[in-house]
Amino acid sequence: MAHGAPWTLCAMPQRSCLTPLGEVTVSEEDGAIVALDWGRGRDQDRTPLLEEAVRQLQDYFDGQRRSFDLPLAPHGTPFQRRVWAALQAIPLGETRSYGDLARLLGSAARAIGQANGSNPIPILIPCHRVLASGGALGGYSGGEGPVTKRWLLDHERRLCAKMPSTSAQAELPLGPDGAGLPGTMSR
Repeated sequence: MAHGAPWTLCAMPQRSCLTPLGEVTVSEEDGAIVALDWGRGRDQDRTPLLEEAVRQLQDYFDGQRRSFDLPLAPHGTPFQRRVWAALQAIPLGETRSYGDLARLLGSAARAIGQANGSNPIPILIPCHRVLASGGALGGYSGGEGPVTKRWLLDHERRLCAKMPSTSAQAELPLGPDGAGLPGTMSR
């Protein structure tokens, strides 16, 4: 008796959406996003999580979203997951070098690059925000390669100019009594 490959027996729900970079497909497993692939997926499911992921991606590409609020569960080694967590800490509109991340994580830049290139959830885990030494663009394994990376970085710079961060308001000094600005706190 012939058996199918394991992934054909239990297909993950997936949903595609059109972006300025072409179609992308998000995949869900156990209530979390586990992949974002370039191109149209074979299956098209409408789970609440996939619909929310598509909505957030469309908002991002429409210039209405600065960050994503989705449960992510990328499959990878513990080291890869540490690298991917560090990628998520890079603010929109900013970049880091492979060397910066290597110093942060106590690793080699080459290992960071390999983990970055293995990121199964690009855009949502922003591997495009990592540059080579000296600010060179470096490689990118998604979409049309470096052209896609440059487009994403330019898009985020435009987004930052259009939608200034609201985090500056949270960093306002509270003053000597810690009460905040007048009228913002009752005693």
